[in-house]
Amino acid sequence: MNSLDHENRFNNRERTVLKVVVVGAGTMGAGIAYSAAAAGHDIQLVEQNQRFLDQGIARIEDYLTKGVTRGTITKDQANLIRGRVHGTIDYSKACADAELAVEAVYEDEKVKSQVFGALDKSCPKAAILASNTSSISISKLAHGTTRPEKVVGLHFFNPVPSMKLVEVIRGQKTSPETLKRAEDFAQTMGKTIVHSADRTGFIVNRSLMLFINESARLLDENVATPADIDKAFVLGANHPMGPLQLADFIGLDIVVDVLKVLEKEYGERFTPSPTLQRLVSEKKLGRKTKRGFYDY
Repeated sequence: MNSLDHENRFNNRERTVLKVVVVGAGTMGAGIAYSAAAAGHDIQLVEQNQRFLDQGIARIEDYLTKGVTRGTITKDQANLIRGRVHGTIDYSKACADAELAVEAVYEDEKVKSQVFGALDKSCPKAAILASNTSSISISKLAHGTTRPEKVVGLHFFNPVPSMKLVEVIRGQKTSPETLKRAEDFAQTMGKTIVHSADRTGFIVNRSLMLFINESARLLDENVATPADIDKAFVLGANHPMGPLQLADFIGLDIVVDVLKVLEKEYGERFTPSPTLQRLVSEKKLGRKTKRGFYDY
């Protein structure tokens, strides 16, 4: 299929099913793949090895099982969703007919740039390349491709199936058409869109990481216990969970990595707190390791 055919298929407003590649089968990648499949899209889920891929497929199966148990989907719907997700460790196979590729790998600019280089080489020229980055410049990622006008940011939030927000980020050379296509895709998944300029951290993480970091500094200074800090924001600011609970949910290693990206751009106010750095050095990363600010 040539480039023009791909353009025409994507522009057909009556056609809602897209061939989507999701690179990375971790928490975010699996959530994006599940949600896109639930919206009716055909998914190729790509990982670097079979073990990571199997773990990603298991995450999707967990979403399906919980959906059936809770009555949000039927067994027949679960089978349809399952049938739309195809796992592979072969980039060229996954990308052969791709109309949209979503990168959802580790929050590291070098790693993400390598993925974008591979996608640029493997995907048809008409395909859009989107990043789920929560902090890295879309323009920087686009620079390493031959199609910067087709690169866009689609920042989903965890857990993807239940979180309604998607930050859409336009790079310096992102075309209006690419932006519209990305928005249409997110909206097929039932998401609500906000737009952010291509500034490090975008909207949510630029504010949220500062909030989490300052809350951790309250611990550094023995101002209050973790439980009291979280309770103060749940009951005093009507937050659904406190900042330290949220950090444990996100993963303290991810929090520190994002803070370091923000620190490089904006300065020392984003320098990770000593408590955060200590917990990460001790491999106490939150819920995923059963220990963080709290024990689980």
